[in-house]
Amino acid sequence: MVSAWIDRFQQDLQPTPGRWNSSLRIVLASVIALLLLMTLRMPFLGLSMYFVFLVGRDSPAVSFRSGLLSLLALAASVAVALGVVIATDNDPMARVLSVVIVTFVAGMFMLSSTLPALGSTFGFIYCTLIALWETSYPAGTLVKQMLYLLGSISISVGSVVAVEYIFASRHPAEDLQRERITRYCALEEMFRLYAEGADSSRIRQAVTRVSRLAVIGQSGMQRLYNTIVERNLDTGSLPIGTRVRITMLAQLMDLSAAFGWQHASVSDPDLRQRCAHIAEFCRCMSTGAVPPDRRQELLTERRVAAYPSLFERVEGMMHSILDMPIEGRAGTEKTLVALPSVKIPLLVPGAIRQPQTIAYALKISLCATVCYIIYWAIAWPGISTAVTTVMITGLSTSAATKQKLIFRVVGSIIGGLILGISATAFLLPHMDSITSLVVLVVAVALLSAWVSGGTHFNYIGLQMAFSFYLVVFEGFSAPTELAPARDRFMGILLALVVMAFVFDQLWPVRTVTGMRASLATILRGVAQFLRLPQTAQTSDELIRKADSIRDQIGKTMAGIRTMNTVIVYEFGVDRRQHQHTGETILRAALTVVALFWNQFAVLHREADRDFLTEPALQQLRTLLADGMETMAQTVIHKTDFAVARPAELIDPSLLTHPRYGEYVQHSIARFDELQGIVAQLRTQP
Repeated sequence: MVSAWIDRFQQDLQPTPGRWNSSLRIVLASVIALLLLMTLRMPFLGLSMYFVFLVGRDSPAVSFRSGLLSLLALAASVAVALGVVIATDNDPMARVLSVVIVTFVAGMFMLSSTLPALGSTFGFIYCTLIALWETSYPAGTLVKQMLYLLGSISISVGSVVAVEYIFASRHPAEDLQRERITRYCALEEMFRLYAEGADSSRIRQAVTRVSRLAVIGQSGMQRLYNTIVERNLDTGSLPIGTRVRITMLAQLMDLSAAFGWQHASVSDPDLRQRCAHIAEFCRCMSTGAVPPDRRQELLTERRVAAYPSLFERVEGMMHSILDMPIEGRAGTEKTLVALPSVKIPLLVPGAIRQPQTIAYALKISLCATVCYIIYWAIAWPGISTAVTTVMITGLSTSAATKQKLIFRVVGSIIGGLILGISATAFLLPHMDSITSLVVLVVAVALLSAWVSGGTHFNYIGLQMAFSFYLVVFEGFSAPTELAPARDRFMGILLALVVMAFVFDQLWPVRTVTGMRASLATILRGVAQFLRLPQTAQTSDELIRKADSIRDQIGKTMAGIRTMNTVIVYEFGVDRRQHQHTGETILRAALTVVALFWNQFAVLHREADRDFLTEPALQQLRTLLADGMETMAQTVIHKTDFAVARPAELIDPSLLTHPRYGEYVQHSIARFDELQGIVAQLRTQP
């Protein structure tokens, strides 16, 4: 078990495209920020240096927007803290109640907005600022400290933005397409060798290549996609529905790598033929798209078994990608490829009223308040990192929270206890110039940036930098005590105990429960979309609401896959059952998303407006929407539902209609497949 985790960590440290460039940009921004902050003698040096790692660096525009929003959240924290102190005359009870309210609001925003990082930033900065007023310093001094914090972090953010504008990539669409092609070429080579019966050594080399690309995951491609969204760039030759396709491709890579490591060769003729189909599919995708005449040849019989084999799951992913609209079929409108950020609402529609959102905010507020009260009740302000830990590690499911807590502890041990204390004891006393300090920061920043550039263990890198900076930069002179490192680590352990009790014992939300809720959200979103042609008053309203639903579905789909990867942190005897349920939920989500995108493509085609007005198709969409809502209830409550037969959904004559036949056949086939997968979830944990 331990060796498996070590192997995963070593794979996560392997060089990946763009990793060196990103790490070096972080180092350069760190050095610039350090020199400016030290020259101006700005306080909160450690926290400000950490913000270099937090600002998005997908592109100059993303860095600017991310930095600006972070500063706005910081300014709001300062304003609210000052408002509370002035309005209540710095009453102690008011400060505690303000922590309760602010952390609750931050938790609500984290789960109901499209920018959750702003909520956590607002929450933990507010708790840091309001804690200053628990001390006996004069009010004027504390106000200056709060404003200094805003200025210090502004310098760090400005350093990052400047570096990104000079050195960041200028062609994210081309980079993203190159990433897609690289993965499909690797898959084609591997499955072609299986189909040809090549020797195991050649197959092993191809499997290793696929495995390394699979380890990278979807995060890098999603960042490139977000760059295109933020800057509203030309999408080039990218296919429509790119966000969802990224998630599908990442899942295909994972499944293919797992199959490759289990099979050194393939001898069964039927399996070889199926490998040849997958290789041909990957070849077509690497050169552009699968032509319509080839799609039917590659669409072999779909297998929807309760316990599909690895290869059947690979084929299932191929089918899901083939079910997506054909590239170019919906025209050249780039909004179909990447929806510009100006069309994305800040708040997820309906999310703020969801019971799970309120429950999550209450848990965050409870944990933060308990930690805040404890460290002031025992007069140990050095463990204030407990509140910070709550705000930046509290996630909606128990497995995700456990993962972040574990990574925070590991990162704190490496960055604070090992690197920080070692530097304090053996290096800093002998440093007499800014040059030596810069060399030390470069080494630690490079190590932390490299680790944070991984896919699975990137959070460890962030916590290494955070812990190191807090220990080393206590002031403008070399620290002379080791107690700060001990205190900060104890604060993390306090948060670990409190959050473990609240999130895992008192009020647990298992990862599969969160995945079920996300799948239900997608099903309800698709149902709402299917009813839009009948409920929208104007064409502009129809497109606007459809784009909002589409963005929500794409992000929720990516979130489901992310949750599926952290189920391994659900420690317990039933973890394997949870993993199987997670895979089933993921299959259901991929199926419904493919169905959605084919419906969405029709909506954007002017030549296909008759699809929206045809009474028989309107009735079909209404029945599909009713079925989606029923399945959403089944997914959440594990209730029985009546499986609709294809003949009950549409007039059989429309199945062979020259105009509507393909649309009807695809809609019914995917809906019927979805019913079969959802039916399996009724008996799973």
